[in-house]
Amino acid sequence: MRRLLVIDDEAQIRRLLEITLTNLGWEVLSAPTGLEGLEAARGAKPDLILLDLNLPDMSGADILKRLREWSTTPVIIVSVRDAERDIVELLNAGADDYVAKPFYTNELVARIEAVHRRRMPDREPLFASGRLEVDAERREVRVAGELVRLTPTEYAVLEILVRYAGRIVTRERILKEVWGPAGDAEEGSLRVYINALRKKVEADSAAPALIVTDPGVGYRLELLPPEA
Repeated sequence: MRRLLVIDDEAQIRRLLEITLTNLGWEVLSAPTGLEGLEAARGAKPDLILLDLNLPDMSGADILKRLREWSTTPVIIVSVRDAERDIVELLNAGADDYVAKPFYTNELVARIEAVHRRRMPDREPLFASGRLEVDAERREVRVAGELVRLTPTEYAVLEILVRYAGRIVTRERILKEVWGPAGDAEEGSLRVYINALRKKVEADSAAPALIVTDPGVGYRLELLPPEA
């Protein structure tokens, strides 16, 4: 199920969005403060965040800045502040869209769906490369047709590589997306999980053909023709 986090101090808005979006197939989490929102974003790993700018403990702009230090989760700003300069600054700081309050519910829902589609354009739920198949909806991984069990962290690393398949993903990006702000201290763990993944998905983990290393930069999941 798609997961959405609402960071807003207005209980009525949180309740409205929870009812509306739950009926549309979203799992909705909410937080009334910025600190609670950041904690929820780290723990729940939502697919999309709705962020108010005027929160009791910190500004939405500061929250966005802190989120972008370790997360690429799409963020839609929802706020009464609608000055063009504010909107441009927030978009340049990493927001994906901006909706002014008061908003039409149908318009906000349309923006949410559009941003979510752009997150993974034209991506099919089933990804295949060589002997590897990843079913994103079921969170299942198969190798040469056989179901393979991954730990949650192994799957999180693989999911990032699948998202950027064919492109180099820096170690820093993987560390921040999987481990959050403390990711810099987990580089040794990342190597361990990459090796564990290779043992589970490669025909020969000593000569990997799927998950390859770009020395000094990061890792790439190769796009290979499906195996017969």
